Amino acid sequence: MKFVETGFKGLIEIYPAIFEDSRGGFFESWSENVFSANGINYTFQQDNQSVSAKNVLRGLHLQIPPFEQGKLVRVAFGRVLDVVVDIRKSQPTYGKYFKIELSADKNNMLWIPPGFAHGFLTLEDNTIFLYKCTKVYNKESERSIIWNDPNLNIDWGCDNPIISEKDKQAVLFKEFETPFN
Repeated sequence: MKFVETGFKGLIEIYPAIFEDSRGGFFESWSENVFSANGINYTFQQDNQSVSAKNVLRGLHLQIPPFEQGKLVRVAFGRVLDVVVDIRKSQPTYGKYFKIELSADKNNMLWIPPGFAHGFLTLEDNTIFLYKCTKVYNKESERSIIWNDPNLNIDWGCDNPIISEKDKQAVLFKEFETPFN
């Protein structure tokens, strides 16, 4: 596996070693020993999967302490534009976003430590998105920042994404009081 720093402390792109032959392919998506050796020392408590049509935008979601989540995200089928916003006040990247295309073809992954709001836009129909979470979902700890916040100015590459009613009610970044330092 190849672990690539992103310029955001703790946020890491991961490219697994893929073994292919005439039968198909194989790769490890998680190994406690390998991840720990690369500074990712978390226990996962919950796995999630979503299936979405093209142009579905989910996010920007997070959970506040004590249910803050780190996430290891990847795509099993299709492609997404994955976006995170740093909500850690003490970081020079606070209020900035990072985006990457994740795809089933590349099998690339993104490690998102606690302290980031996360969202993604599906780029193909029937996209299957997987994420391992370090804490279980807790409704009272859930928060959302609006996907099209004018101060964040995220270029999603899609003018009219499909958004849930809940995500339409998310707050502006300047209204969000972060508990992350």
